[in-house]
Amino acid sequence: MELQDYLRILRKYWIAIIVLTLLGAGAGIGYSYLATPTYTASAKVFVSTSNSANVSDLAQGNSFTQQRVKTYADLVTTSAVLQPVITDLALPRSVAQLRDQVSASTPLNTTVINVTVNDEDPVFAATLATATAEQLIVTVEDIETTDPIEGSPVRLSVVQEAEVSTNATSPKRPLNAALGVILGLAAGVGFALLRATLDTKIRNERDIERITDAPVLGGIVFDPKAKQRPLIVHEDSMSPRAESFRTLRTNLQFLDAGRAERSFVVTSSIQSEGKSTTTANLAITLADAGARVLLVGADLRRPKAGSYMGVESAVGLTDVLIGRVDLETAVQRWGRSELFVLPAGAIPPNPSELLGSSLMESLIQRLDSEFDVVLYDAPPLLPVTDAAVLARLVGGTVLIVAAGRAHAPQVVSAIQSLETVGAPLSGVVLTMLPTKGPDAYGYGRYGYSYTYAEAANAG
Repeated sequence: MELQDYLRILRKYWIAIIVLTLLGAGAGIGYSYLATPTYTASAKVFVSTSNSANVSDLAQGNSFTQQRVKTYADLVTTSAVLQPVITDLALPRSVAQLRDQVSASTPLNTTVINVTVNDEDPVFAATLATATAEQLIVTVEDIETTDPIEGSPVRLSVVQEAEVSTNATSPKRPLNAALGVILGLAAGVGFALLRATLDTKIRNERDIERITDAPVLGGIVFDPKAKQRPLIVHEDSMSPRAESFRTLRTNLQFLDAGRAERSFVVTSSIQSEGKSTTTANLAITLADAGARVLLVGADLRRPKAGSYMGVESAVGLTDVLIGRVDLETAVQRWGRSELFVLPAGAIPPNPSELLGSSLMESLIQRLDSEFDVVLYDAPPLLPVTDAAVLARLVGGTVLIVAAGRAHAPQVVSAIQSLETVGAPLSGVVLTMLPTKGPDAYGYGRYGYSYTYAEAANAG
């Protein structure tokens, strides 16, 4: 995916990202207030050599103590130091439990040992740190004393007793809140990318471009009242949706320039993708531009073209193919325009065979010679083979894809069914596109946005 795709995904799921970020911040702040505070206390032990008479001895002694101080620090968590501390303070804890609270460190190039204790009680933490430091002195002197007369060659002394802290060292509320925000944001972005990866629905033009090289002829915006007013070009010619059909008409006029016939099968991969309404409105816009247009109801299973156009559908294509009526009788003129309608007629028992017959091939040739543009409203490609059979004879196919309804595998299978019979795919039309948001047609590039309302206001 390109950067634009990631930005579109983030914009699409921005609410989920913000919610998860806020939840992460809330979790971090909540943990900070619910967690038990821990206090830290430290005592400092200075290590030196004894009986250093001159500068040379002092230098050697300092080098010696720097080498040994790390070893002394490691003794802090041993039983030799902690067990006496437990006994002296009468602590109801074991050496293992105490070891989790006590630690020691040695700053670089120094002979100082920092004995640190963490505990929920600041007073106890200071008492334990001082007692551990004092016991470390006793333990080291016992270990280092090899001659009772000369004593230990090193000397340890507490130079700073542990102080009672008034500020808890954990939890760190600003840090926990910041970590919560980061983790929540990461979870939100991860959720958005996962949803986008698992979502196989066709959402926009870029999804189509990943599937096929066929051009996207146009995008038809979603209209919740499409069922009540399917012929939007006729009923509301000034609407943005009507304008999108006129844009589709313009693109269709330049399509397949090398093919003399201007006939197309309009189909889809599955049902309810706006195929019939798109065909009807496209036919109206083509006739408005001065072309002599014929709309053929080629869906012989669930015909809708006749009912959408408001013409009598009892006699139509099937009657012409079986010779029951002649073409002139079956074709009906729509209003006073140059738009004509050939409805489906009676539903036959064998639609695929009828559409793929030599009679249909002869009829297609005749219609190409009598009309400037012929649009065949065919059934979906996946449920039945009617559209693929008809597309092979017509020579041009326009595939309708409903955004948010059709899945990518379905569209791929539909295109493959056309390729199997050798029917060319002329172009793709996206329908039911949202008017706003990252999936709106034209998002991320220059698109149609000038409405007639704006034109009226400007005038």
